[in-house]
Amino acid sequence: MSIIQPEIEVVDRAIESVRYLEHGWPTELCRWHSHREYELHLITATRGKAFVGDYIGDFNPGSLFLTGPNLPHNWITDEVYSDPVNVRDMMVQFSQSSLDRLATAFPEFLDLRPMLTLAQSGIEFVGFNPTFAKGHLEAIRDSKGPERIVALLRFLIRVNEHAEKKALSVMKIVQPEGGSKQTRIAEVINHIVKNFADDISVDLAAQKAGMSTTSFSRNFQAVTGHRFVEFVNRVRIGQACGMLYATDEPISAICYDVGFQNLANFNRQFLKMKEMTPSAYRDFARHELASKGTRAS
Repeated sequence: MSIIQPEIEVVDRAIESVRYLEHGWPTELCRWHSHREYELHLITATRGKAFVGDYIGDFNPGSLFLTGPNLPHNWITDEVYSDPVNVRDMMVQFSQSSLDRLATAFPEFLDLRPMLTLAQSGIEFVGFNPTFAKGHLEAIRDSKGPERIVALLRFLIRVNEHAEKKALSVMKIVQPEGGSKQTRIAEVINHIVKNFADDISVDLAAQKAGMSTTSFSRNFQAVTGHRFVEFVNRVRIGQACGMLYATDEPISAICYDVGFQNLANFNRQFLKMKEMTPSAYRDFARHELASKGTRAS
């Protein structure tokens, strides 16, 4: 079991289907946790590190994130901020089932589904206007009943229109929907996730999908947003992240355990994707998530 197993948060949706929350820093509400609901989360003050699944990245005032069901997340303010902050986080939580029922009645809301699927990996809406985001969240906060639902939908429509959606973690793999080619790509993705340590060539993957190598490569990149080799490396690095902070296994052993054939390439790919070395990731993740687990939300 991971030394930083997230706390499971249960949201009582019998009271409200859309839950608005805001809090300052520091607070006991802040911790490494997950829940079944989607969470649209705006940082309004301070800077620090965002932890979403296996992702570690920077946040600053105005950063806007969407996390999917059961995806662990955590926002940790840098230690240079010694004075308490009244409001650091504004967020709204909502369920998949509620939107599914809405889409059944109004098929137009199916337009939101690709974004919600991508949110299984976590999304940062890079460059989204923070004033608009805060205004939308205030509208949700200050309304009740049907008006709150309408305010949430209006916000979801706006973020869905935003062009730059940055996928964060490989802990959750997107399951594409649609035609038979997408289904076959999804089967290859599942194979990669389950057999990430195996020698997985693009030619073998194309055979599994029943496509030519050229057709497969084109369709794979269209579905996942990544070239095949890049995607395999992302999955392997994601698995390595979990092993780095959850075990004491040597980095050289982890390199081979996740499917890399030499340590130099592993270190190079890790640095490229995580912007830190494997040893720095292990130290940083353990320090921030284990020793400060009561300090972030």
